[in-house]
Amino acid sequence: MPTSDSYYESLIESLKDAEHAGGFIGAILEEKDPEPALLRNAIRKVVEAKIRMNALSESAKEHHEKLDKMLTESGGLEIYSLVELLEALGFKLEITVAGIELPADSISTEMGESELLPEPANAS
Repeated sequence: MPTSDSYYESLIESLKDAEHAGGFIGAILEEKDPEPALLRNAIRKVVEAKIRMNALSESAKEHHEKLDKMLTESGGLEIYSLVELLEALGFKLEITVAGIELPADSISTEMGESELLPEPANAS
């Protein structure tokens, strides 16, 4: 039976794969009975994997520190409330790897570009 140290090392190694890391965080967000501490812990493990790859930018480090502080103070209730609201509206929050382009035939062309842009704040 593997020791917990070897399991932890194996987990961190697996989280070096961006798709696996995204799925790891996504699975935590999909929990029907969320445990906010698990989200904080999952994000920490993904950050550790990035650090070990020397792939954590200073900006990402700063954002992680801010988020970690917020999750510590609030328990992540805001994030889970957002997930629940989106589900109630018929949407699903999904974690994907940035920079992967979709094939042209998978993008809907029914909407014009102006429909995809947010409305100005002072629009009447």
